Amino acid sequence: MPKVRKVPQRMCVGCRVMKNKKELMRIVRTPEGSIEVDETGKKSGRGAYICRDANCLAIAIKGKRLQKALDHEIGLEVLEKIKEKLQSSS
Repeated sequence: MPKVRKVPQRMCVGCRVMKNKKELMRIVRTPEGSIEVDETGKKSGRGAYICRDANCLAIAIKGKRLQKALDHEIGLEVLEKIKEKLQSSS
């Protein structure tokens, strides 16, 4: 009988829906303390996942869910970079 691999699931910090890891965008706080969009999903650091939807990002920012998930304050310039990446990946 062939082995069935589980598809990794993660929860969006905006809408709080479980989705396949590949469908979500990972935002990581690196060990140095910078906040970045993780294109590969393999950067070291504390990560948070968000849908590739501007509404989910808005909810996550408004409720400070992204900041809580990363355990770090997020500057406006970083939020703008995240929004740009979100729009370019859609």
